[in-house]
Formats: sequence, C-alpha cells, structure tokens
Amino acid sequence: MDASKPKPRIAEAPVDASFLDRWSPRSFKMDSLTEQQIKTLFEASRWAPSCFNEQPWVFIYAIKDEDRRVFLSLLTGRNPVWAKNAPLLIFIATRLHFTRNKKKNYSAEFDAGSAWMSLALSARKLGLYAHAMAGFDRERVYDALCIPEDSYKVMAAIAVGKKDVSSKLPEELREFESPNDRKPLGQIYGEGSFREPR
Repeated sequence: MDASKPKPRIAEAPVDASFLDRWSPRSFKMDSLTEQQIKTLFEASRWAPSCFNEQPWVFIYAIKDEDRRVFLSLLTGRNPVWAKNAPLLIFIATRLHFTRNKKKNYSAEFDAGSAWMSLALSARKLGLYAHAMAGFDRERVYDALCIPEDSYKVMAAIAVGKKDVSSKLPEELREFESPNDRKPLGQIYGEGSFREPR
C-alpha cells in the first residue's frame, strides 16, 4: 500500500471523526513541544474515569537529552529506531492496590487504558500524534525510572509529536506508516451472552 495515500477509514455506525483520525504513526518530527502542550496532554488524562475515582495511573516523561537516552535504552525491537525522533517520550505505570484500603485494584490496568486513550485523543486535538508501545524492557524499566515494582505495573511506553513524512523512516518500517483498519463491527459485540468472534 502507498503510505502517502492511506486508505480512508470507514465507520460502520455514526461516530465522532476524532476516533477515526487517531492512529499511531512512527515518523515523527523532532519539533519540541511547549510546556502547555505537555500539560494539556496530562490534564486530559487526569479526567479519565477510574474505579472509585482512584486514578491509579502515573506518567513519567522525558524531554531532556539525558532522560531521553535512558527512555530510549529501555525500548526494544525496532521501537528505538523511530521513537528517537519523537520529542516527548512517556512511560505509563499503574498502582496495583487501592490507596484507601490497600486491597488489590482489579481495575487498575483497565483504568490506565482509559487515561492513555484520553492522552491519545488530546494529542490529536493539539495537532499531535501519540504511539503506544508494548516493546520495552519489562525488567530494567523499574530500576531505571525508580518505579516501585511491588506496587506498580508499567503498562506501556508512548511517543508523542508531530507527524513527519514516511520517507524518513527506514524502508522496513514504511509499509506500516498508514492508518490501519479494524475488525468488522459485528465481531466485537453480542447481545445476551458471549459468542466467539468469527
């Protein structure tokens, strides 16, 4: 597929265009973000819903060169190749127990996902893109970022910035540089009881 002419995303039911507009590019410009832009991203995440309003997520971010080097060293696979150009790098962790009674919070990971989606949609409102990554060193990240492993789980790394042209990516990554499609709507919900998606 020619990444310069991405296939348009087509919704099967009426939905706000912001959901179709959000996707995860790999080609970023190194243009710095303003302090206000960064605060706006995290402010949007602050208003995400959570169980008992616990807000268990924590974002750790890097914009300074020395911090960025550490963050990039924690990424695995091909992620460091393209993420090095994103001006804002983030890790999101979630607290595994409720602060009020120390009981296990079974919704913590779910809630962190809602905070990530709030950040991603906020990025698009600012003319930016956010790309979450599962590829990071899950053993080293805790010590490297001083995250208490006994009480937090690191969920993802995130790159944020303005999109650049796909031709600046290594050739093996260019084929992925376009919005992807989704499963048919009928495969992700069902009435009354569970049915295996087909």
